[in-house]
This record gives sequence, C-alpha cells and structure tokens, in this order.
Amino acid sequence: MMRVMVVDDEPLARDGVRARLASHADMRWVGEAGDGESAIQAIESLQPDLVFMDVQMPGMSGIDALRRVTSQARPLSILLTAYDNFAVAAFEIHALDYLLKPIDDQRFRESLDRARAAFRQRTHDGYVEPQKAWAERFTVRVGQRIAVIEAAQVDWIEANDDYAGLHVGSRAYLLREPLHQLAKRLDPNRFLRIHRSTIVRIDRIAELEALSNRDCLLRLHDGTPLRASRTYVDQLHAALAAR
Repeated sequence: MMRVMVVDDEPLARDGVRARLASHADMRWVGEAGDGESAIQAIESLQPDLVFMDVQMPGMSGIDALRRVTSQARPLSILLTAYDNFAVAAFEIHALDYLLKPIDDQRFRESLDRARAAFRQRTHDGYVEPQKAWAERFTVRVGQRIAVIEAAQVDWIEANDDYAGLHVGSRAYLLREPLHQLAKRLDPNRFLRIHRSTIVRIDRIAELEALSNRDCLLRLHDGTPLRASRTYVDQLHAALAAR
C-alpha cells in the first residue's frame, strides 16, 4: 500500500487526482496541500510514499519545495503542470514522471506503474525487495516455426490490435500480447513509450525534431521516423538527459 498526497493550488486539480486514485486499491490518500510551504510541512508530518506535485504555484514552486526536503525524507514524486519546459529540473530532483494538464488517463496509469516499480525497490524495514525481472526475450510464430527474439535486438514496438509488432531492423514480428500489457514487462531504463501505440528502445534514438503542435518527430539510427505525442515528450527528454 502506497501513501499518496497531492499538492496543487487549484482545489479542482487536487480533486481530479484524488478521484483517479480511488480506482487503485493499492493507493491510500493521506492528505493534500495548496502551496509549497504547506507541502513541506505536510510531507514532514504525513511522510507520504508518493506525492503528486504541481510545478507552478503562488510563492514557492513545487520543484523548490521538493528541493527543500532532504533526500532521505523526500517521497517519490510525479510533477503536474500545464507547461512543458521543466523536464531538466524534474530530472534534477529525481522525479519519476511529468504529467501535463489536463491529465491524460492512460499517462496517469503509466505514472502509477512507474511509482509502483520504484516503491518496490525502496528499502522497507531494512529489507530491499528484489528488482522486477524485465522481459529479456520473446517467442513469436513465424510460419510453422517459433522464433526467439531478444529484447536487446528490438528497435521499436507498435500496437497492432491484440498484438504488438516487434521491429528488428527491417523485419517485424507479431507478438500475441497487447501493447499496454507488454509495456509493463519492459525495462523502463531501456524502453520508453512515446505514443499510445508506440514504444521505442531509447538507445536507438538518433535525433529529435520539435513540431508546432508540441509533438515531436524522432528518428532512429537506421532512419526510421517515429512520432512522439505531446503527453510523452517531456518524459522522452528526461530519459535522454539521464543517459
């Protein structure tokens, strides 16, 4: 069970996060705050495991509030903002994720999955839970044969109804597993979702190009163009900055 609090100067925004959390039985709401100073005090008294932190608030920003909490006492954090220029600062305070307002429900669920994975790795009562074993290979049917595809060979993955298309160089293999389920089995340090229907291996990215609608066009080392939607762009920048 994760203890969760929300910090936002807008009551409706706090209510929105709280409503979304209600459908997740492993998340326990412990409190809220409406400004940076109150957030620091609440974090010290409530000791949440996870905080949803608004970036821009009157007075102290959410990022500055988290900076004022010692690293030992600082909870896992997911940043909330209507703007998309805080990715580097988010990385500096080790934020798990960065959600743009209005919050996309699917991105919210993905953020919680990241929080769960990070929470499992934290020390509890002197015991560190073993790290989740990420998928290292996949078995796919090719005609009458079964082929084994190593995760390290995969360049990118696309949704294809109830299948996931594994792209390895110029070839594509259909894995009988929906993309949203496969995403939970992939190492987040190597694979990143950049669109509802696309996952990319981070070290295959060669360049990025910002688009006018705040989406992003990226190209892989082999020249393959892929589109990253605006709800994933900041997470993409933070992942590349961390490498």
